[in-house]
Amino acid sequence: MATVPRMNEQESAAWLSLISLLELLPAALDAQLQRDARLTHFEYVLLTMLQRAPKHVMRMKALAAATSSTLPRLSHVVSRLEGRGLVERYPCEEDRRATNARLTPEGRRTVIRATPEHIATVRRLVIDVVSPEQLDQIAAIGDAILPGLDPERRLTRLFDGDVAD
Repeated sequence: MATVPRMNEQESAAWLSLISLLELLPAALDAQLQRDARLTHFEYVLLTMLQRAPKHVMRMKALAAATSSTLPRLSHVVSRLEGRGLVERYPCEEDRRATNARLTPEGRRTVIRATPEHIATVRRLVIDVVSPEQLDQIAAIGDAILPGLDPERRLTRLFDGDVAD
């Protein structure tokens, strides 16, 4: 087994700051969305992805990949959202083995209503507390780290507008 060098003070401070953000920010976003829209952050992202997709439809497999979810977890969450009338599932016409998820009109209204307060929370917690230069640094840091975590760009392709199956 190879010896891995210990982190120096700078590396340790950066790492501890990053993992603290990764733990605390999702909980804060969940709390806001639960309070204001009765959605988890994962549900909000899922609904947003469907809203951005052509005709508000994606195959479940593509939606799972785009949300970095397993198909069983996604199916469970979609079932919950179906029960609330926000999403519906139906067989894929092109591939009988596949299932599509479609955002319902109520789901679209829900995500549209949730977005302003969600953006306000993101601004309050992140955007407004750093300088424009730091925002550029955050983007650059993400661009440097993401290829190792998402080499196929499953998540980032969706934000670029590429929602192919």
